[in-house]
Amino acid sequence: QVQPVESGGGSVQAGGSLKLSCAASRYIFATCGMAWYRQAPGKERELVSRISLGGATNYADSVKDRFAISRDNAKNTLYLQMNSLKTEDTAVYYCAACPSTSGIYTYWGQGTQVTVSS
Repeated sequence: QVQPVESGGGSVQAGGSLKLSCAASRYIFATCGMAWYRQAPGKERELVSRISLGGATNYADSVKDRFAISRDNAKNTLYLQMNSLKTEDTAVYYCAACPSTSGIYTYWGQGTQVTVSS
C-alpha cells in the first residue's frame, strides 16, 4: 500500500489532547519528508507541520508550542501530538508524504476528523 493511512482523530474538549498517527510504506519512510495538513469547513487546506527525512521540523504559527510532529522510521509511522487544543483546531487532518521540488506532496492519506468543543 502506497497511500498513507491516518488514525487517532476524534472529539475532545478544548484544552485536551489527541495524538494522530499515520502509517505509510517502508519506501516513504526511507526516502521522504512528511507533513500534516488540515482543512476546516469552508477553509483552504493548510500546512500544520512538516518533518524532513533527517528529522528537522517546522510548524504553523497557530500550532507552535502546542503540537509536536515526530516520525518513527522503524515503525513506519508519523505522529502528531496535539496539546492544549482549541476549537479552531477543528478540521480534517491529512498526512502527506514525499514533497516535490516545488513543495507539492505526492502521497496523501484519506484524512481523520478532529473536533474540539468548548
